[in-house]
Amino acid sequence: MGRDDRDLGKEQFWRGLLRQWDGRKQTVREFCAEHGVSQPSFYAWRRTIAQRDQQSAARPNVTKAAEDRTAFVPVKVTGATPNPMLEVVAPSGHLVRVPPEFDAATLRRLLAVLEEATPC
Repeated sequence: MGRDDRDLGKEQFWRGLLRQWDGRKQTVREFCAEHGVSQPSFYAWRRTIAQRDQQSAARPNVTKAAEDRTAFVPVKVTGATPNPMLEVVAPSGHLVRVPPEFDAATLRRLLAVLEEATPC
């Protein structure tokens, strides 16, 4: 897979998880169980991100900000409804409707599962 074929959404997800784990007084097993991710994925992404960071450091013309930039997606705001919901369209094409009082950790785990799932 070439550099341009990266799934930046997954990379950003794992970078965020790895930042959360870094410095915790918790084992990888406990952390993965808490966040609903597999240990093999944790170790594979930790290795992949470390390699990518090393490659970035070797290329002085690419800034860290350019590597980690967030992708902006179009948002459609519709009229007010009695039960407003946020609609999240994952890169896989799955649509998830989320109430305003959603739990961010649960949503992250759900999106990670959807991204790992094979299409029907």
